[in-house]
Amino acid sequence: MSVRTPSDQAVVARHGWLHALATVLAALIAMGVSAALGLWAAGAADLPDNAFPRVVAATVVTAVGGTVELAGDAGGLADTRGGLTVIPLSVTLAGALALAAGFLRPLRHRAVAGASELAGWAARILVLWLLALLALAYAARKMFTLSVGDASLGDITDLFGVTPRVGFTTDVPSTLLFGLFWAAGVLVLALLVSRGAPLPAGLLRFQESVRPAAYAMVVLLLAWVALGTLVALVVAATRGHAAETLAVVLLGMPNLVWLTLTVGLGATWNGRVEGPFGLPMPHVLDQVLRSSDTAALDLGRLAEYDGRVWWLVVVDALLLLAAAFVMAARSPARMRAWQHAVHMAVALALTVLMVCLVGRISARYGLSVLGIGDLGGLGGQLFLKPELWTAVGLAVPWGLVTGFLGALLARPVRRRGAAGNGWKR
Repeated sequence: MSVRTPSDQAVVARHGWLHALATVLAALIAMGVSAALGLWAAGAADLPDNAFPRVVAATVVTAVGGTVELAGDAGGLADTRGGLTVIPLSVTLAGALALAAGFLRPLRHRAVAGASELAGWAARILVLWLLALLALAYAARKMFTLSVGDASLGDITDLFGVTPRVGFTTDVPSTLLFGLFWAAGVLVLALLVSRGAPLPAGLLRFQESVRPAAYAMVVLLLAWVALGTLVALVVAATRGHAAETLAVVLLGMPNLVWLTLTVGLGATWNGRVEGPFGLPMPHVLDQVLRSSDTAALDLGRLAEYDGRVWWLVVVDALLLLAAAFVMAARSPARMRAWQHAVHMAVALALTVLMVCLVGRISARYGLSVLGIGDLGGLGGQLFLKPELWTAVGLAVPWGLVTGFLGALLARPVRRRGAAGNGWKR
């Protein structure tokens, strides 16, 4: 029977419920501030009936994979239909960074931790996270009364006593399920990425191959977000539209730049925009998506509108090479270049798969009275989805080439020795 030292007791005490509560609150505050400022910049603060806080709650719910359903009520002679699937990834990213930081903070400066200890610490956070998400799911519900705009259609709605209303509600069970998976995934990814976080002894043998690759992919994704934000701010300063730009940065910057990452690799996304809907993306992309019933969004098609899109290939190559360099520099010196290439290919393929799954967008809404559809221009739809396995397949050769070259470039700076305590700086 081992005797617990005072320092060990202090470490375990820092895993308590109070620290778990602070971690969850920090994540919710980060997401709420990002969502509120982004929606305010987009003009949502002017919504009627003090609906703004509920829209913020709905945005946070969708940011963690929750389901927000469009609801309509237009009377017995009218029909409404709608649906919405979109993840505001700027809000998601803010919450993930805050949650991961709070989870890792008590685990710093330790080489190994028991599986039961890590599971217990994660369980405290997840329990409180589910309770907070349950409250948000019930808060994210609201109905609005709409004006149909057109005079003749307005006469019809007055004649038959139709008052079109639209709003949103949440699917609580699916929101809790996907929100739990999201939070658990963030905690697992935090352990994979951080060199300073301890692992159970049985998993230490995986850190040589997994941790450097996971860290490199996080660096790659964050670099794209930073680059996109910088470009957006420069455009806002030189061409105006500051409010719209701020809304994109705080709500959907990763949606845009991570899609751009895959397009630069040669991937194709298929989409359509019609009606009043729009996408948080440059005008050239919106033009392509409005050009036909189903438009292919790829390098060739975009180049027909703006030849500068070919620079995406160059940017992708440079950032992937930098990520491969970082991965190799954090790996043991005995690892060979071909091994780095394989690790980079697998990591990039998984990253592209994740981007394709979370970057899908689908929205539609329609209102009809006595068969007269889309009153007052209220109807419309948009969708954007990738050719999934083609995108993942293209990531593999990109990863192999950049992983191999990055390993060669990193040879002068790679550390010597095996994984474990000697693997960490």
